[in-house]
Parts: sequence; C-alpha cells; structure tokens
Amino acid sequence: MKISYNWLREYVPTTQSAENVAKLLTFSGLEVEGLEKVESIKGGLDKYFVGHVLTCEAHPNSDHLHITTVDVGEGRILNIVCGAPNIAAGQKVVVATVGAVVYDEEGSFTIKKSKLRGAESEGMICSEKELQLGNNHDGILVLPAEAKEGTPAKEYFNIKEDTILEIGLTANRSDATSHLGVGRDLVAILASQVKEQQPLNIPSVEAFKVDEVTEQVSINIDTNLCGRYSGLVIKGVEVKESPAWLKEHLNAIGIRPINNIVDITNFVLMETGQPLHAFDWDKVDGKSINVKTLDKGTKFVTLDGIERELNGKEALVCSATQPMCLGGIFGGKDSGITEQTTNIFVESAYFNPVVIRKAARFHGLQTDASFRYERGADPNITIYALKRAALLIKELAGGKISSEINDVYPTEIKRARIELSYSYLDTLIGQTIERGEIENILNGLNIEIESKNEEGLVALIPTNKVDVTRPCDLAEEILRIYGYDKINFSEQIRSSVNYIQKPDREKVQNTITSYLADNGFNETMNNSLTKVAYYEDNKDFPIEKSVQIINALSKDLALMRQTLLYGGLEVLSYNINRKVSDIKIFEFGNCYEKSLNCPDDQPVDKRYKEEKHLSMLTTGKAAQESWQGKQQDTDFFYLKNMVMNVLRRLRVNEDKLEIKEAEADYLQQGIVIINKENKKQVAILGILSQKVKKAFDIKQNGFYADLNWNTVLKMLPKKEVTYENISKFPEVRRDLALVLDEQVSFAEIEKVAFEVEKKLLKKVNLFDEYRGMNLAGKKQYAVSFILQDEQRTLNDKQIDAIMDKLLKAFETKLGAKLR
Repeated sequence: MKISYNWLREYVPTTQSAENVAKLLTFSGLEVEGLEKVESIKGGLDKYFVGHVLTCEAHPNSDHLHITTVDVGEGRILNIVCGAPNIAAGQKVVVATVGAVVYDEEGSFTIKKSKLRGAESEGMICSEKELQLGNNHDGILVLPAEAKEGTPAKEYFNIKEDTILEIGLTANRSDATSHLGVGRDLVAILASQVKEQQPLNIPSVEAFKVDEVTEQVSINIDTNLCGRYSGLVIKGVEVKESPAWLKEHLNAIGIRPINNIVDITNFVLMETGQPLHAFDWDKVDGKSINVKTLDKGTKFVTLDGIERELNGKEALVCSATQPMCLGGIFGGKDSGITEQTTNIFVESAYFNPVVIRKAARFHGLQTDASFRYERGADPNITIYALKRAALLIKELAGGKISSEINDVYPTEIKRARIELSYSYLDTLIGQTIERGEIENILNGLNIEIESKNEEGLVALIPTNKVDVTRPCDLAEEILRIYGYDKINFSEQIRSSVNYIQKPDREKVQNTITSYLADNGFNETMNNSLTKVAYYEDNKDFPIEKSVQIINALSKDLALMRQTLLYGGLEVLSYNINRKVSDIKIFEFGNCYEKSLNCPDDQPVDKRYKEEKHLSMLTTGKAAQESWQGKQQDTDFFYLKNMVMNVLRRLRVNEDKLEIKEAEADYLQQGIVIINKENKKQVAILGILSQKVKKAFDIKQNGFYADLNWNTVLKMLPKKEVTYENISKFPEVRRDLALVLDEQVSFAEIEKVAFEVEKKLLKKVNLFDEYRGMNLAGKKQYAVSFILQDEQRTLNDKQIDAIMDKLLKAFETKLGAKLR
C-alpha cells in the first residue's frame, strides 16, 4: 500500500523526515518496505530552464526547421535547431539542455549535443506534451513575457517533490488502509516515542447540508451480503478534468486520474479507507437500489468492458431492473460516470468481508475497494465519508445535494468491550508500563477508556480495529506504540538440561523417511485443508466428523482432512495425467476429527482429535527399467512388505500384532493390522477400489497403506537394542503342503503355529501358492517352518513330534489337509 509523505503531513504536521517516519511506523508494526522519491512531473524537469529566443532564422537545408539562439541565463547562449511552426524571436520558452531527460509514451531519451542537417544544436525547445504539462504537441510552449530567462523549470512550474512510503500491510490491519489510519498511528507513536505532540487533523464535514429534496431513493439490502448501505443524490454536476492538486495527490500514489467525480471517490477512499462508488443517477431504473445475489450464470459487463459470468454468490448492487455494480469490487459499464453525466448517486457501504473476498478471488479482481472490504472496513464511517465526498463534489463539480442521506443499517455493529487487567499486562509484556502512559497510548489510538481503577481498565475498541477482540490484542496495541525496543531483557542467562522424551519422535520419523526414500519412494506434502466433496456421502470418513473452517475461502479449502488418502490420490492423478505412471510416494501428516456427541463445554482436546499418520501409495512398476532384470508391477504384497519392514525397522514386536480383513469402501481388498493388547488399529492397507480411482480419473491399479503414527510410536520398545551370540546349534527347516479353504489366510496359519509351539518355532514362511481345477474352492499353500533350540541340537524325534502337533492343529482349527 502506498502512502504519500506530503499527503500524510496534511493530517499530521510532523517535523520528522520521511525516513524517520518510516522507521517509527515499521517499529510499530506497519512495516515500510521501501521509500521512493517522486515529483509531480516525472523527472522533476531537471536541467530544464526558461529561455529567451534571441534570433530565429530559417534553416538553409530544410523547409521547416529554424536555427535559433536562446539565452538560458548566466550568459549562456545556446544554438538550437527547432522544428516548431510557432517559434519566433523574442519568445520566452522552456529549454531542455544537454543531459536533460525527456519522457514520452514510449519511454525516455536524453538530450545530447548534435548536428541537424549540418547545423549545431545544443538543446531542445519543448512543447507542452514534452514537458508533461498536457497533450498539446502542435508547437512549443510559449511562456508569458515576464518569465525570467535562466529560471529553472522546476522552480517556474513549482514542481513538488514527495516521498512515497510502501507499506507491507498485513491482513489484520484494516484500520491502517488510509492516510488518516496511518496518521492516527503516527500521532500515537510520536507522542510516546519521540515526545512530539501532534494533532490528527481530520477534515470537518460540518458544512454539509441538503440543498433541496427533489429525489427519493429506495434502498433494500440482503444483510448477509451488506451490513450497512448509505447513499445520496447530487444533481447538476459538471463532469470534467480534476484540478491540479487532486491529480497530484492521486498520481503520487499511483492512481490514474479519470475525472473529477471518480477522482473524488478515490481521494476519499485513500484519505479515510472507506470505498465509495458513484452511479449515473439517470441510469438507475426505478430510482431503487437493491443489494442482492443474482442467479448463477448471469452475465454482467464491468467497467473494463469484460463480460463476466456470475457464480450466484456475489453481492450485486442493482436498480429495479438490472445489475449496476459488482458490490465492493468493481463498477458496471452501463451505470458508470461519463462526460454526459449531470446527476449522480453516491454510495458508501459496508459489505461482508467474506462475500467480497470470495467474489474477488472467483473473478480474479483485486481492486482498492476489495482490498479494504476483505480486511473489514469500518461500518461506522460510511456517513462521514459520504459527507466528505459530497462537499468535495459540490466544490469541484458544482451541483446540489438533492436528497437526504438514506442510511440503511438494520443491526448496528457495536464497539468491542475489553477488560484489561494491569497484572495480566505486566506479566504478558515482562515489565511494568506507567499507567498514565497506557492511557495516553489508548487515547492516541482513538480507543475510549470506559472506566478504570487501580486493578485495570475497560476499553471500547473502534470498529475499524476488527482484529482487537481480546485482552492480548489490546496489550499488543499498547506495546507496539510504546516500543518493542523499550522492553528490557535480563543479562542473566538461564539454562537447563534439555531432556528429550523417548522415543525421539523426530529421529524416528527421519529414520523411516530415509528408509522409504532409499527404497525409491518420494515424499509428498499436501494441504491440511481439503475439499468438502471428498467427505460427502462417505462411509469411511463421514462429513459429520470433519472439522469445518469458519469463513473458508472456498469449498476446496473448507474442511480439515480426516485422512491422507485424498491428497495422495490428487498427487497420483496429477502425475499420471502427465505421463508419469510409475509412482511410489509417502507422506507424514496430521489428520483431524471431531468427536461426535461431545458437549461444547468440554476441553478442546476432548472435542477434537489430531493424530499423525504415515501414508504410502504405489502404482505402476516397482523399480526403474534396467538390463539386470525384468520390471515388476507393484502389488498388494509389495506394499505389505514395505509396511512390515517399517514396523520391523522400528523394532515393533510382531507378536503383539494381529491381522484381520479390512472393511473399507475405498479398498477393493485389504487387511487391518491391530494391536492385540489394546485392539487399536496400527495400519490398514490394500488395493484401491474402482470407485475411488474413478473419482480421480485413475485407470491403473493402485495400492494404499495408512499407519496411525501415534499408535506405532506407543508400540516402540522402551529398552535399547541388546546383542547376543549367534546360536552354536543349527536351525532345522521343515515344509508342509497344505490344502485349505479359500478364505483361510497365511496370517491364520502363522498365528496357530506360534500358539502350538512357542519355544522352538522361530519362523514361519509362505513360499508358494497353487490354485487349480482339481482344487475347486480350495488352494494349496507351501509353508516352511524354522525350528531351533538354543541349548542343543534337535533330533528327528523332537522335530517330528513338533510337526505332528502343528499338522494336527492345522487340521482341527483351519480344516487343512496335507497334500
């Protein structure tokens, strides 16, 4: 945001330089990102002088050029070749001497000593356009005879210099979107930090009065779109070019002057922070103003001539028959001010910040008005701004105020009331600020002290400070004006031993991140905010459990995610659509859930749940193409192996894990890994269902795993790794070919085996699977069993006894038969 130093000093006549003002504002929270020197005429007419044409003769080698001698003061006589038809001896003119920069629409060029058709030329006699004083380029500008040669053009034309402060305004500072807003901060800062007492000179509107009531305005508003709407009619205005002072003010901050009416609304906006809009009153059908929405798909042409299609949620300012303005953002082409306009309606309103922000983003429009409305304009300044604009219009455009101010304000927005305890303030800041100093700061910021005592005070916050709602906010206001640099810090250094609770979560996460990356996975990071559509009619993640965002920017960012699945699928879809079909990704991220049927008076950690998860998604080939071997597709077993390896890498006790079949709509087939002790889900993984793939336009097979990282961390062993000697006695392997029902899983075989033989059975492995016509409804598993005794060598009798027990258990519990 641009603030003119000269303009600012009209309200706060400080003696501080622009550089000092910038420092003071920056230290108070209004960061000045840059200072720029500007002139009322670009370049400041440096090296331009008033000259006296002594002689003027026709150029011997041209039918339109003249050779002149010009006195530019201090005895300097310059030879200048001039092509203007109105050049003559005796004239007083403006001369751009060697080194002067001349600006035009295409850029600029520098005057150099040169020869034109053999005649020496040491400068240029300028036209009005070349001096940036107007558009006339038919001839040179001839000055009055009393103009004194040698006078710098900068001095003759009273070129003003200014410094522009570029403020990086944060979203919470709606009170500082204008020169008066910044001026109010400056007054408080000057009084507190440099002990310079300055008033804030707010222009008076006491002269405002209605000249005649010949017009009636009907105003109707939808309060969901607009909280307050004020307006009046001024008749008999003359639309023309603005006076120099007004154009200079607007040019200084980068606003292009248009005409006196539009320029006044922009001037008041930059002065007060209140957006205004002027309509051609003769084009307001039915003399009725209606703030409402229009049907989705309605076409509307804005001032820039672009036809825009409405989404049905914008605030439209309409007449009785048609839309006239995209409320709070941009005017309409058919109701704007033109040179033929004689009667106007001036609007001063307070629009819903959320409505404006969403509409501005949807249409890709960022205007000075939307910039302020999005942050929260002051609802209680509309009348002042309207009167200020009306007085300026009467002064610069004539006309008569021909209606009463029609002010529709159904529900007054009142000032926030904050109780501030001095003990709380002292604790928060870290030191005590004199109570009188606190009161002076609050008064300087226009914050009214309703009551006070030795314990604290009660403050009424102006409605332009929308972010000041709590005691800590008020403390921040006091501290930023008082000066952060005044807070004393102790020279004593206090240290303590930093104890990291085991397990070190960051170290554990980095270990798994490195492991997955080493195995060809890429890490992704997705937004925690997600689309509403993902959770509508979702059995796995019901929308009722979703944490909703208040005043969300759009439905695409309206909920906190319950799962990492949909963010990962977006990544898969994006890459597959760009011909990257072999993908292995993982993500660590928090997921959020609302506890149903939990009263609002419960602590926040009871009403909401936040858990960290690790997700893995694979599709396509498992490894890159290589001469060393054939490529294999990723599948369920590849992903299961990665999940189990993650758990093994973390030394999770597999004996505490139980595997069951997964029941999830987003999985075509899958398993759930459960902690036997507390029955909590450790992980779920499987093949993505056709339904969920179709929603993301994914046609190839995909596999997904989700680990509840909080649950995994709780299962990590508390003891450090210990080492023991390798057994001196050999392992023994025995294989069984078992015929089983289709529904029996290897996990069940493994479970039964370890239940039967806990001491000597070390490992169970599935190494082959067979299905065929001769095994209708059945399957064959080839399973290996590793046996070992740490104290002695196993003999055949012991081994056979164990295998008989295992086979009998498989037959009894699983209905298995030996092939």
